[in-house]
Amino acid sequence: MEEIEKYIIKRVKEMREINNLTQMELSLRLGKAVGFIGDIEAPSKKAKYNIKHLNAIAKVFNCSPKDFWPNKPL
Repeated sequence: MEEIEKYIIKRVKEMREINNLTQMELSLRLGKAVGFIGDIEAPSKKAKYNIKHLNAIAKVFNCSPKDFWPNKPL
């Protein structure tokens, strides 16, 4: 997995925790299977977010999708 992908996964996890959402709650708010976020956050899995996921997550957190990206290239 690329560093940028790890960064985005970590950033979404931070936002999820700040908003007091479990992995299951965020998965369900996105209309995904209950283990969707867990699969992405698990280092042993190869699952990752795509642009559509990040846009939907930004709607849940009422922020911009760019809030999940670093300010500079990694």
